[in-house]
Amino acid sequence: MRIVIPLFDRFTALDAVGPYEVLKFLPGAEILFVAAETGAVRDVPRSLALTADATLDDVDSCDVLLVPGGPGARALLEEEHLLGWIRRMHGGSTWTTSVCTGSLLLAAAGLLKGLAATTHWGAVDVLESFGASYTPERVVFQGKIVTAAGVSSGIDMALALAARLADRTTAEAVQLAIEYDPQPPFDAGSPAKAPQAAKDLLARGIR
Repeated sequence: MRIVIPLFDRFTALDAVGPYEVLKFLPGAEILFVAAETGAVRDVPRSLALTADATLDDVDSCDVLLVPGGPGARALLEEEHLLGWIRRMHGGSTWTTSVCTGSLLLAAAGLLKGLAATTHWGAVDVLESFGASYTPERVVFQGKIVTAAGVSSGIDMALALAARLADRTTAEAVQLAIEYDPQPPFDAGSPAKAPQAAKDLLARGIR
């Protein structure tokens, strides 16, 4: 089972690493990070790097495509090399998935037109400009396409996907292995619940 995760400059690390940490446990899983060129690809703003061991052109098929998001995703919405590759991978995939603003890349590739989808709350207008219908759910299944909302929701998506790739018991065992038992210290994880002071700080550029 080949799981392919494309990387690009200014991706968000947890978008890729969260699902990776779940899916690597699945029987037969082969996870491959790819990019336009091999080597280190850097997150932003702290310059964490993941290594792409293959280029986009080296990979012509996968069972699961997992597209992360991040600030760099918006700069690639007209990058036909990447978008064409996403379309080709989707053509043969069992599952095509995204985390956060990775859904913008699926949408720009023409895969979400007319479908319900989710993304980071700050990118709803861009998502809908490509013909998708935004829903605020953390994980949205539409046929073989799965979109997850902002950053941390990629773990939820990967666990839901693990249950379909293997079975519920396996997914629950993985959840136990990573001790994923969220009990956040603050109830500020969505625009509907966050206090105005937190929204104001974010608007001034904390992220």
